[in-house]
Amino acid sequence: MRKRTQAREYALQILYLNELNPLGINEALDAFWRQYGNLTPDIKLFAEGLVRGTLSHLEEIDAVISRYAENWQLNRMAIIDRNILRFAAYELLYCEDIPPKVAINEAVNIAKKYSQEDAGKFVNGILDKINHTEKAREIPGGETA
Repeated sequence: MRKRTQAREYALQILYLNELNPLGINEALDAFWRQYGNLTPDIKLFAEGLVRGTLSHLEEIDAVISRYAENWQLNRMAIIDRNILRFAAYELLYCEDIPPKVAINEAVNIAKKYSQEDAGKFVNGILDKINHTEKAREIPGGETA
């Protein structure tokens, strides 16, 4: 498995853990990484970047997802799908170094692996709309995630 794919899967698991048991992000990360001791630093760094970036922009990301999730309320989505959409939307909106096609394909594949049968189509539809309508945003200070 590619390192960034693995990092995205870990990010999903951390976001899921944080949503079910909101300990605070530092505590959630510490608890999660204790279970996975032998990770390469780049996997851990990328996963943490996705998690922290997603959570720091959560209100805006949720608003964008809600705008394009026709006939779906965010709180009614499966928790896995919701968190996949969140970190993938973060990549689309804030990570200029990640091609949109890569972010979408990775999210679709993770949805197919961890969610219901039609989740890949659901995730693809929403992320494709976001990609074609929203502009990539820069993080204040001129940095990109």
